[in-house]
Amino acid sequence: MRFLVLLGVLALCLVAAAAAAPTPFRGAVAPIDRALAARMTGVSWRPSCPVSLRDLRVVTAAHWDFDGRVRTGRVIVHQDVAADVLSALRRLYAARFPVRRMVPVDAYGGSDFRSIEADNTSAFNCRYVDGRRRWSEHAYGRAIDVNPIENPFVSGGRTSHPASVPYLDRTPCRSGMACPGNTLVRAFAAVGWGWGGDWASVKDYQHFSASGR
Repeated sequence: MRFLVLLGVLALCLVAAAAAAPTPFRGAVAPIDRALAARMTGVSWRPSCPVSLRDLRVVTAAHWDFDGRVRTGRVIVHQDVAADVLSALRRLYAARFPVRRMVPVDAYGGSDFRSIEADNTSAFNCRYVDGRRRWSEHAYGRAIDVNPIENPFVSGGRTSHPASVPYLDRTPCRSGMACPGNTLVRAFAAVGWGWGGDWASVKDYQHFSASGR
């Protein structure tokens, strides 16, 4: 009888351990298919963009949300950096770093502002640098903005997004934030990407890019 009880306890322990074990990271890189190309055309991409749809890839990856749940998100990047982005996302997942949501900017009509308001992590968007007639690094698919509410673009000590105001103060480093030397910054530094938080004039804490611009 005691042996059967011990077996039962052991079985319960094994079930509990299996339930507590983290879900393995899953990620993949794929070309832009016809359905996605149709959704992007005229929204985040158009023929005058500096890259073609054939140059782009969709990176699908698991990530943790702010409630400790595993989600699956997607970002669109240039094929040349797809492996780098997947590697950085794998590092973030291993560290359980939270990402609010991660969907292509087309879900917000190609509006960078609306995507930021939703605290959406996104990459490719064929647009100019704000206030200039120069293509953004996002237009090449070689930049990503992570948790943009927690990591605002700051100019003159101000942000355009009210929800980001509490994050103008960068200390202490809170959940989802990019801070010098923390998990998020290290994940992209490990693949050679620069961080907008290191810029001298303005600070773009959400922004990571292959060029550092």
